[in-house]
Amino acid sequence: MRMSMRRFTRLTNGFSKKLENLQAAIALHFAYYNFCRVHSTLRVTPAMEAGIADHVWTIAELVQPF
Repeated sequence: MRMSMRRFTRLTNGFSKKLENLQAAIALHFAYYNFCRVHSTLRVTPAMEAGIADHVWTIAELVQPF
């Protein structure tokens, strides 16, 4: 996670000054990682492998309000 999120390094523009912003960024990263990103070893998303999702989500589906 540290290697893929530049918010954890202080010398970048994306450094989070507020805890709430950091928590939101982490939640968005994990949601993208589990629902949108197809992993090369699994050939599907982790959510599909676990049976939580039935298709690869788009970014629009991820950020769409309920």
